This record gives sequence, structure tokens and C-alpha cells, in this order.
Amino acid sequence: MSKIKIGITHGDPNGIGYEIILKTFADPAMLELCTPVVYGSPKVAAYHRKALDLQTNYLTVNTAAEVQADHLNLIPCTAEEVKIDFGKDTAEAGRAALAALERAIIDWRAGLIDVLVTAPINKHSIQSDTFRFPGHTEFIQERVGEGQQALMILMNGLLRVALVTTHMPISKVAAAVTQDTVLERLRVFHTALRRDFCISNPRIAVLALNPHAGDSGLLGEEEQTVIAPAMKVAAEAGIGCYGPFAADGFFGTRQYEHYDGVLAMYHDQGLAPFKALAMNDGVNYTAGLPLVRTSPDHGTAFDIAGKGVADEASFRQAIYTAIDVWRNRQHWDEAHENPLPKLYQDRREDRRVPAQRPE
Repeated sequence: MSKIKIGITHGDPNGIGYEIILKTFADPAMLELCTPVVYGSPKVAAYHRKALDLQTNYLTVNTAAEVQADHLNLIPCTAEEVKIDFGKDTAEAGRAALAALERAIIDWRAGLIDVLVTAPINKHSIQSDTFRFPGHTEFIQERVGEGQQALMILMNGLLRVALVTTHMPISKVAAAVTQDTVLERLRVFHTALRRDFCISNPRIAVLALNPHAGDSGLLGEEEQTVIAPAMKVAAEAGIGCYGPFAADGFFGTRQYEHYDGVLAMYHDQGLAPFKALAMNDGVNYTAGLPLVRTSPDHGTAFDIAGKGVADEASFRQAIYTAIDVWRNRQHWDEAHENPLPKLYQDRREDRRVPAQRPE
């Protein structure tokens, strides 16, 4: 198979984005798996490389059409001089992060890259007239979703956790957990598990919203009035979903080991236990969209930026995941496209095989 072209946005230049990118591609074996295309700034990359005493080489190209295999390619995305101030929230760093993200999406639309891996952004500094979103997921959905709904999935080798609500104040969560939303998330999750991860009959555990799953209405009624009805409709449509489970007991007794995915109602309910179990190799995957996008499951890590101690394992795993999902989708789509003509052709070919006479 030809190498997948992976678009990589540099994230916030004051964070650990360049450190984890350069550390990842210090291993020549990574260039055997893919052709990486970093959207960023050669000057900023050079500054990080020198400050962190990293030896990784990169090739500066003007467009994604010029990238070369077996090289770490870098496309300049901003003419602005970006002052690097490790660990600081600055407007110019936010503009540089947004410029890289927008250029990468334009190139994906043009078919110049296959998938996107995003280094962490600072959600405050990136805000502008063109970026008024809580994070990457919502922005990418608006740009490439074409009406489809994105689903945030945090995953590693242990478990996959998807969220009904994402970057939202806890005071608004209960109102946002509606029957339609839970059902829609179950449908997207089910499809992603089948198409993106090749699980033929996935089992999804659904977490309750309230403590102790509401205690039969004593601590809340959403389990009875919202979540269970949505699960009933999903089950009737052939989606294997179970619960709702009280979140503390579910994770405490490791019940997640018996399911292919876990649907949590809100951010910290699913991600706090996930990151306790998978902080070093977790991946944030955006399911439900035409674009395959992954990222490491950590943020800009301003507290350690510029110190050379950032762990690139999660970023490397994000690249592996993007490659796997892209290939899984190719196989799935090929297997499910026009099955009747293919079956007819196969049967015609079978009839052409002459009968063998017994010896």
C-alpha cells in the first residue's frame, strides 16, 4: 500500500507541540509508515529544535503537492513573526495555531493529505472572529461535517470512551442530555466501532448521569426518562447497548473490560477515569466525520514546555490510530460498496470454471 499522507498541525507554539512532533519523527521507522506533513513555521520549528537540543531534520516545502516521502515535511502557514514564550498564553501563538489548522483543512479538502493529527492548542488564545468554538472537535465539525455530528472518543488498548456532551459547563449538562442526543451518539458510536475499528457486533456500555444511576428516581430521573428510553430505541435498531451503569462502580470494578466502548454523559465522568488509566498512550479520536482526525489526549502542557521532558507516546499513538482508522475505512467501504454487482460477477466467474473429471 502507498504511504498515507498525514497532515500534522503544530498546535500552540508555546506548548509542547513541536517537542512531541520532533521526538516522534526522530525514529526513522516512522517515515516507513507514513509521509508526515507538518503545518506550522520553519522558524518556530528551528527555535524549538535548538532550545530542546533535538536532532530531528525536516524539509521545508511551500505546498502539500511538493512533499517528499521519507522526509518530515514542513509547510509555512504564517508570515507573522511568532515570538516563542514557553508556557505563555499569547494572541500571536493563537493566530499561528489557527493558521496551521485552517491550511491543513483546506489541503484535506483538496485531497493533498489523507488524515489529520493535531498537536494541542490553547483554547483561550486561539479564539478569534473565525474561531469561536470550545475546541478542535467543534471547529472541525463545522468546517468538514457536512451536517454530520462529531463524536469525541478517547481510546487506548484498554477502552474507548465516547461523550454525549463535551466541552460544556457542568451546570448545563443535565439539560443537554436529551433522548435524541443520547440516541444520536449511540448511533454514531456504533457505526464508528464497526467501520473504523472493524468490530462486527459491538457492545456499548452506557453510563448513568446521576450518582447510583439515580437510585430509582431518588437522586434524579434522567436514567428513567431520558437514557433508558433512548437505549430502547437504539436496541430496537440493532445497537447493542447496556446499562445505564453507575459510573463509579462501573470503573471501580473494571466492567469496561467486557465492552467495546463506553458512552459517558459528560466530560469528566468519562475522561477522569480514562486518563487515570491511560494518560501516557491515550488518543483523542473524532468519529462521525468524513475526515479522520486524531490527537494526543493531553493539552499544551505549558508547565513543562521548553524543558525537554514531554512524553511523545500519546502523539505517536495518535499517528498509529489515524493510519489504522483510515485503512479500516478503506476496507469497510470497499466491502460494502455495490455488493450485488460484485456477487453477480463472482457467481458468473464460478460458472466458468470447468467441472473436474474424477481420476
